[in-house]
Amino acid sequence: MQPPMGNERPPPPGRPVSAFVPGAAVPPPPFAAGGPFVPPPRQGALLPQPGAAAPPFGAAQPAAMGGYRGPPPSQVPFAAAPPPQRPFTSAPLPQGPFTSAPPSQGPFASTPPPQGPFTSARPSQGPFTLAPPSQAPFAAGPPPQGPFAASAPAPFRPPPSSSLGQPQSPTGGSLPALNYVRPPPLQSQGFYPGAQPVNHQFPMSRPAFQQPVHTMPPPPMGLTASFGNQAAYPSAGPPVGGTLQSLVEDFQSLALSSAPGSLDPGVDVKALPRPLDGDEEPVKLLEAYPLNCHPRYFRLTTHAIPASQSLVSRWHLPLGAVVHPLAESPNGEEVPVINFGSAGVIRCRRCRTYINPYATFADAGRKWRCNLCTLLNDVPGEYFCALDASGRRYDTDQRPELSKGTVEFVAPTEYMVRPPMPPSYFFLIDVSVSAVRSGLLEVVAKTIKSCLDELPGFPRTQIGFLTFDSTLHFHNFKSSLSQPQMMVVADLDDVFLPLPDDLLVNLVDSRHVVESFLDSLPNMFHDNVNVESALGPALKAAFMVMSQIGGKLLVFQSTLPSLSIGRLRLRGDDVRAYGTDKEHTLRVPEDPFYKQMAAEFTKNQIAVDIFSFSEKYSDIASLGSLAKYTGGQVYHYPSFQAATHGDKLKHELSRDLTRETAWESVMRIRCGKGVRFTTYHGHFMLRSTDLLALPAVDSDKAFGMQLSLEETLMTTQTVYFQVALLYTSSSGERRIRVHTAAAPVVTDLSEMYRQADTGAIVSLLGRIAVENSLSDKLDSVRQQLQLKLVRSLKEYRNLYVVQHRIGGRLIFPESLRFLPLYILAICKSLALRGGYADVSLDERCAAGFSMMILPVKRLLNFVYPSLYRVDEVLTMVCCSHKADLDAFSQCGGCRFAMSKSLKSNLT
Repeated sequence: MQPPMGNERPPPPGRPVSAFVPGAAVPPPPFAAGGPFVPPPRQGALLPQPGAAAPPFGAAQPAAMGGYRGPPPSQVPFAAAPPPQRPFTSAPLPQGPFTSAPPSQGPFASTPPPQGPFTSARPSQGPFTLAPPSQAPFAAGPPPQGPFAASAPAPFRPPPSSSLGQPQSPTGGSLPALNYVRPPPLQSQGFYPGAQPVNHQFPMSRPAFQQPVHTMPPPPMGLTASFGNQAAYPSAGPPVGGTLQSLVEDFQSLALSSAPGSLDPGVDVKALPRPLDGDEEPVKLLEAYPLNCHPRYFRLTTHAIPASQSLVSRWHLPLGAVVHPLAESPNGEEVPVINFGSAGVIRCRRCRTYINPYATFADAGRKWRCNLCTLLNDVPGEYFCALDASGRRYDTDQRPELSKGTVEFVAPTEYMVRPPMPPSYFFLIDVSVSAVRSGLLEVVAKTIKSCLDELPGFPRTQIGFLTFDSTLHFHNFKSSLSQPQMMVVADLDDVFLPLPDDLLVNLVDSRHVVESFLDSLPNMFHDNVNVESALGPALKAAFMVMSQIGGKLLVFQSTLPSLSIGRLRLRGDDVRAYGTDKEHTLRVPEDPFYKQMAAEFTKNQIAVDIFSFSEKYSDIASLGSLAKYTGGQVYHYPSFQAATHGDKLKHELSRDLTRETAWESVMRIRCGKGVRFTTYHGHFMLRSTDLLALPAVDSDKAFGMQLSLEETLMTTQTVYFQVALLYTSSSGERRIRVHTAAAPVVTDLSEMYRQADTGAIVSLLGRIAVENSLSDKLDSVRQQLQLKLVRSLKEYRNLYVVQHRIGGRLIFPESLRFLPLYILAICKSLALRGGYADVSLDERCAAGFSMMILPVKRLLNFVYPSLYRVDEVLTMVCCSHKADLDAFSQCGGCRFAMSKSLKSNLT
């Protein structure tokens, strides 16, 4: 056997070797039924004799197949001369894993064999057919003699140049064997022996041009060539070098498996994990820690705390938690309310931890030990109870604070800075021409009126309205009036209140006046043609009205602020900024006025919700600061039309007005020794290192936070966490909602992966990515997400690569089976996908604000929706054909805009 050349390599495993060479003539097997196609003879060509078989399909003329001269007529498979030899007569099979067939039997042989359709006359010498130059597969030579001469060339592929570095034919011996024996795969070359079995004895059981596509080696074609049989290779791009060819083969050898050591080859696309049931709360954790609060309130990214910094560095995913303090109670259970009365709220005197199920009692029940700082505290006499033989209080089951992870304490007067204020709703409504024409005023007025009976805090609820365009319109809702009085203030530089009272009134006392105003609001400004917006002065006026009480301010904005303080310029998207260091400046506030106003609102316990409806650029990046630092929310309706978006606005506004809300809130998260929370993500104002100021927080808002280890090596076996939310309820009662949870400390990285929570990881990663997009390029943010995913899965794979010999296989823990899908969904979300013109700047910023506050379940639905509203996509068109379907269907620009929008959402 001739020794192989230095740059040769065995063929990839899992693929039978084909003798098909693009552009070469392929003789059919001698047992093929019927005669193959006979091309018309070229002038001067020798015609086949009567009774002789037709030439095989694919025979080419000398120009195309210069070195292909064919065998003598007596050796042609279907010639009328002496019969040919048996096509599959062969010598004994070669021995050894790398012993190959004779050169004529290699997978890239091009000259027809002298004794059958699959044998050749001499060894190969070139990259595909190693014949002398005069007999190379594409070398020019004398005209062919016999029945192989044809007039029309068949389509072919030219051979690659030597610079492409394509793999050489592995056959280099001279044994007369007719069957190619595939060598076993090599682990050292990145292959994994898990391919489908193939027929080694008869690899060419049917003509080469009928072989299935997946059994052929990658075609050695150039970059710019295009040939007739190119469709047989459905790859995204041709291989351009030996390195890429090796990469393709290594990639094809990878497989997915959800269990370490699994040897099943390949993967069924239909079997890929899909989160069809949405978020999966880690409720199994309650079996190990039944005293924990429900995961709906508090979720760690992994419910196994690493014992050392080295484990944290190998984790690669964010280590932290997602807190949803006012989540709806699971199974409809009410959160128990405890009133300690004269004893006061029982807390640790050092770390201020509230009494909880993990606190232990000592000294016959007269002392209790804090589970966070381990300090012994005295038990008040009113709270004393004897202990049983196991050291457990006899009344533990009767006291929710000692048996449940989530409770509410009634706060005494020392927890109040001022008496509890009534819930207040103040509406700041843009009445410029765009708001009137879009139908916004009618939808807003009807929705508010329908929710008056369901506003929290009855009968203490306060309500007020202020409308604006280029001037400010105050409305007097004094209960003695039958109709509201409107007072106009045109001085925008020195805003003042025309009335000291009756601008924010009790809803029960002035109900008839408020309803009269809402009924007349759409017609009141029906003929308004003002295109200006004085949002800045309107905000200052609203602050003056609400500063004594606080509450919630709802801003309905449909025009870019253009007058006086808070005026914004039409900066819009700048294609030149994308991909540069200035790209992130488009997504940050331009005017510091709105952040300064947000600080003033927070100080006076006012939360701001933004409803934006502009058809053009409205600078959500700047306006969103009002919601970001006051615990509010941003709602964006691009190109709002009441007929299309009215139902969505009605639903979201109704939910905003009627959901459970905590007023005048502050929140702090405490944790045990050795760990601490370092970074917080969400909508709030950070008063101190760990105190979150929330003028209003509701059941639809969650917060993310990152955890770090204070010690190099943890000495405790369990870490405890406690979330405390001090707030005023809508009924006017000061309360403290407390969530307590425990998590084990582990020294095994695999245990961290097994206890991982995909929903919490995705929620925290999404918040971190949105914040990074405010200081970095979108492409860099997406790369950081992908890098975290790759490193984490690689680290998990390394835990089992030696033990199970998994080679090049990709494995992942069951707990993270949806993580790659959700990471991809985040990268394709409105907030992070594409670049210039993929998503409008306002939509991108609004999506980022939404991702910062959404709870886990709603965030997963946001980035990976199960339904798309197609009629809403149809409105994102290039012209005014929104209502005329016939004109829309005939407009090419509209169809292009619709297809682009659908493609960006569905791919």
